[in-house]
Amino acid sequence: MLLRTDRDTLLAPLSIVCGVAPRRHALPILSHALLEADGENLALTASDLEIQLRSRRAVPTDTPFRLCLPARKLLDILRALPAGCELQLKRHGSQLLLQAAGSRFLLQTLPADDFPLLEADADTAAPLRLEQGGLKRKLGQILYALADNDIRPYLNALLLQLDGGELRLIASDGVRLAFQRYPLPAPQPGRTLLLPRKAALELAKLLGDRDAPVLLEPGARQLACAIGDTLLRCKLLDARAPDYLRLLPERHDCELTLQRLPLLEAVQRVAVLAHAKFRQLELAIRPGQLALRCRNADREEAEETLPTDWQGPPLDASFNLQYLQDVLTHVPAEHLRFGLGGDQRGMLVTNPDDPHFQYLAMPLRG
Repeated sequence: MLLRTDRDTLLAPLSIVCGVAPRRHALPILSHALLEADGENLALTASDLEIQLRSRRAVPTDTPFRLCLPARKLLDILRALPAGCELQLKRHGSQLLLQAAGSRFLLQTLPADDFPLLEADADTAAPLRLEQGGLKRKLGQILYALADNDIRPYLNALLLQLDGGELRLIASDGVRLAFQRYPLPAPQPGRTLLLPRKAALELAKLLGDRDAPVLLEPGARQLACAIGDTLLRCKLLDARAPDYLRLLPERHDCELTLQRLPLLEAVQRVAVLAHAKFRQLELAIRPGQLALRCRNADREEAEETLPTDWQGPPLDASFNLQYLQDVLTHVPAEHLRFGLGGDQRGMLVTNPDDPHFQYLAMPLRG
């Protein structure tokens, strides 16, 4: 007998780490999770060679053991079993026998010594102790702006900048950027890290909404994130990101403060007739009103007008409507402030209730 426990005790850590395990890879062992027991604790680890997730639980066992199990098959089995049922894991030659609730499963295993573990970075700075809920909220307001599979590697990564008394979080796909600041209790040495997109998304999923701490330990080549009994370790991107903050405009020809939800609903309505390819949203700002307009290839058109307090000269601009929908969806504010100007300076969105947030979207040309 290797292990006797209940189904939920094994399901919880496996659910956490399974998202890292690739579904298809040239190395079959990467589709497996490393299951380890030292007599007092049970740990599950998954990796894709770039990101490693390890989740631990206090589970007593009679003897220590290590083995690699097919991660997603085991996850599907555990999810299909009744909640709270007892599990028994036993060796069966080169296989693992899992018995529970009258069911019996034989799973193929691989040698634990073949599992590729990421070694800890020797050159690490002092860990940053942040509040989980605050970091989760800030990441949720910017991660949608990350690129996916762009040929410029730094656009597929979250930029973390330690600069004195704050941690800057910047996401950009080259046409827009979303920016948040996390104030730190004490000044930190300057440091710049590029966290790959997948790792940033996994970190956001792991964070809770509570005030419990998360420890970030930056290294020369890795970032380690400790969240309770779970440790995320990932390789940092070796690239240089541009100075994004130089793109933020210092002045605007027009400033509007609008209610977020009515604007989002209006954008969603006119988007029904948006061009399927270009997804263009036209803004026509006139004294006292803002008109939103979408057209498509069939010469169909949708327009909606919202009242504003703007009394300046007329201004027209066009943006990708998804870029406006994203910021309106992910920033939970009652009002948002919009700064616009001519000369292709872009649209700067800020939150009057959160001075740490900024979002810049560049206009469509032509």
